[in-house]
Formats: sequence, structure tokens, C-alpha cells
Amino acid sequence: MNDVAQPAVRPANPNFSSGPCAKHPGWSVAALAATPVGRSHRAKIGKARLEEVIDRSRKVLGIPEDWRIGIVPASDTGAVEMALWSLLGARGIDVLSWESFGEGWASDIIKQLKLPDVRHITAPYGKLPDLSQVDCDRDVVFTWNGTTSGVRVPDGDWIAADRKGLTICDATSAAFAMDLPWDKLDVVTWSWQKVLGGEGGHGMLVLSPRAVERLESYKPAWPMPKIFRLTKGGKLIEGIFKGETINTPSMIAVQDQIDALTWAEAEGGLSALTARSQANLAAITRWVEKSDWAGFLAGDPASRSSTSVCLEIKAPFFAALSAEDQAAAAKKMVGFLDKEGVAFDIGAYRDAPPGLRIWAGATIETSDIEALLPWLDWAYGRMRAEFAPK
Repeated sequence: MNDVAQPAVRPANPNFSSGPCAKHPGWSVAALAATPVGRSHRAKIGKARLEEVIDRSRKVLGIPEDWRIGIVPASDTGAVEMALWSLLGARGIDVLSWESFGEGWASDIIKQLKLPDVRHITAPYGKLPDLSQVDCDRDVVFTWNGTTSGVRVPDGDWIAADRKGLTICDATSAAFAMDLPWDKLDVVTWSWQKVLGGEGGHGMLVLSPRAVERLESYKPAWPMPKIFRLTKGGKLIEGIFKGETINTPSMIAVQDQIDALTWAEAEGGLSALTARSQANLAAITRWVEKSDWAGFLAGDPASRSSTSVCLEIKAPFFAALSAEDQAAAAKKMVGFLDKEGVAFDIGAYRDAPPGLRIWAGATIETSDIEALLPWLDWAYGRMRAEFAPK
């Protein structure tokens, strides 16, 4: 494998980062020409653009009409934190984690909010926790898709329809690429820079009627920073869900998101976006099945992500390397690909096992995935020449 010839075909778009993700095919900076720069987001035109993002998001994702959709600051992180700080404490909590972002939410709940009745249900990278352990009469916090592990929940069947608790779902690398069962979810969050390849800094917060009822009937015991406040005088601040943002948004980023949503609609909506991502995963799967060195970090196909596809190096010589050398070897591969300009930002997340992470969401063309895969073999061959025993 260490004498693989350099491939002749290169991906047309080498951007395979898992966030910010690639722009949609055909994107151009000209799409931003209609941005009302220098105008207040509270002006009629600014508020209308923000409402357009909300309305188009509802349409593409099929979000029920009686659910509130808000644009909030600080990306998906801000949206999740708003939910955690505003809603938790009324019931016991089950928080699930099987990668770094779920671990972060668990840490905030246990160490920052210091809530007493918390069950932390975990699994290592590449695995999914035992979902049968979850008690849906408690509040449940989880990621739909583990961006840094490539492991997702397969469906919402494990969530009780008659639950008493709330389900709080970080769906940032699942929204617009996977089918979310809205009747099973009470709070859903995502960020613009993920599946649709928008600009960073803005989050989306979706609340079910059950979540709104909790907000209006329960007041947390801790002080609430202004940026997290969703109620006033015991009532939901409805303006947040009609385009009146808590802080000042970038109207350039807003215009870019409108462009991305318009593209999504033109492609055929959620079903078409999901199919694009699944086709990308299928191309990688066909290659992995023939590979003598690469494997999926997510061993179970039922819980394998179609967006953040995480690969591990399974060659025996690699397993025999020290942890330090494994990390260095994987980094070498990433460096070779970067230097050739065929794949940018595809190294495994810093807390994950050494390997590769390829974004395969809806904005990625399958032809670019197919062009990339021979380059992975080439980079592996060069790495093996340096690290395998002579």
C-alpha cells in the first residue's frame, strides 16, 4: 500500500470540514448582494429577513405550526445552554454522552448547574449508550448525532410518547440531513454553519408546547443571565420567536442562511437533503468494505452517522504503535492531503481516537467524496512508509 500512485482526479471542492461545513453547490458571494448592510436588525427589513429564516426552516424541516422557532446567539452552544439553564431543575435528569459535545452538556449540568438528581449514561467513542436505561419521566438531554464520534441515535422509538419529562436534543449535525421525530422531541437546537454550510455565530432554538409550558410554570433557582432569558413576568418572550433576536445578529450571515434554505427548497426539501447525505455515506461504505486499512469508528451501521463520518486506521502495524505515534501518523495523513489541496480539515476531533473525519452532509457532492477516497489510500501509503516497521 505504500507505493500507491497519486490519483489523477481531485475533488472539485476539497472542503470536508465538520464545521463550518462546505457551502452548498453553486454558492457564490453574489448571493449576499441583497443584504441590508448598515441597517438595524430591528428595522422592518431586518426583522423580515429574520422571520424568513424562521419560516423557511419550519417549511424545510416540517416543524409543527404550534412549535416556536427562535434565532439565538452563540451558535448551537448558545441554544443548548439557553435550554439547559432555563428548563432544567424541575425534574431529575438523564444526560447521555458518547462523545465530546454530550460530555460538555453533562459537565455543565453536573459541575456548573450542580443539579443533584442527574444520571449520566455514557458510552465510549464508536458506541451508543444503552437507550433502554433512559427514563423519559425524567428530563433527557442528548445529541442526536455525535459529531466527533460519527455515532447517532437510530430513531426516536426509545423515547416514550407519554413521557412526563422533556427531551432536549442537540441536533446541530443532524438537522437538514436526518429525519427528526418532532413528536418525540421537546427542545431541538442546531447552528447555521453545520449541514447547510451557513456562517457561524447563530443558533436555532425550537420549543414544543410542552417546553413552553415548563418555561411559564417553572422558575430556576439560579440567577439567569440576560442572554439566556426566554421569559418575562412568567410568560414566554414571544418576540424571540418572531425575529426579535436577543442580541445583534449579522445580517450578512442571515442573508447567507436564506440563500442556503432557498437552495435546500430547490433541491427538494428534507427528503432530498437526506438522500444526498445518505449517498455520500454509501460511497464511503463501498470503499471501506474493500479497504485493507480503514474502518468506521461507529461499528453498528444502524447508528452510523451520514454527516460526520469518522474513520479509524485498522492496520496491524498502526495498532502496535504508541498512542503518541498513532496521533502523529494520523496527523501526517491529514497533512499530506492538505498540502495537495485535496482535503482540508479532516483530522479526527482532538478527544477522539486518531483517524479521519469526513463531512458528508447535504452540501457535499458525492462525486467529490468519490474523488477523495483514492487520495486517502495514497496518503495512507505515504504514512505507512514512514511509520511501519522496516
